[in-house]
Amino acid sequence: MPMARRSQTETAVLGALSMHPMTAYALREAIRDVLGHFWSESFGQIYPTLGALERQGHVERREGPRSGSSTFVITDSGTARLRELLNEPITAAPPRNGLLLRLFFGRTLGVRKCRELLLEAKADAERNLAGYEGLARKISAEEKDSPDLPYVLTTISAGRRSAENVIAWADEALALLGDIPADDTTPTNGESS
Repeated sequence: MPMARRSQTETAVLGALSMHPMTAYALREAIRDVLGHFWSESFGQIYPTLGALERQGHVERREGPRSGSSTFVITDSGTARLRELLNEPITAAPPRNGLLLRLFFGRTLGVRKCRELLLEAKADAERNLAGYEGLARKISAEEKDSPDLPYVLTTISAGRRSAENVIAWADEALALLGDIPADDTTPTNGESS
């Protein structure tokens, strides 16, 4: 059975804590900053999941670095649960791409707007590519002795390759639209010219 949303949140929380103990705030930041290039997790899901994992004995709360703060540590049962979750089948998310939806109906939208959307997508991908390259350098320097480094770099590499593919695709798509006049007045609503 594919992994449910709750299980995926557990995976993100336990996985982050498997790298090192942290406060709830640091955990939230790690999920956003470290996993954020490939995984989005609602902050409203993180805290209840952390509490449930603590009640189940998968994480343990210890005194934090500041008075009144707590640090969470993954337990042996938490490591076993993480391993179990990681071995579950991957849930394929249904594709939902607003850009492709608009381009598919581009005749109605108009070629000028389609070109603008493609240029925006290319610019975003170029920014993302620079971000991935900077993230790879930063993590490689900060975590050079970490046994997790090769695994983390594989996810950054996937993001980098994805951004490179979007750039190449946007150039190809712009070329496909290149022969359509910019004052495209294609009829809509099934009318013919």
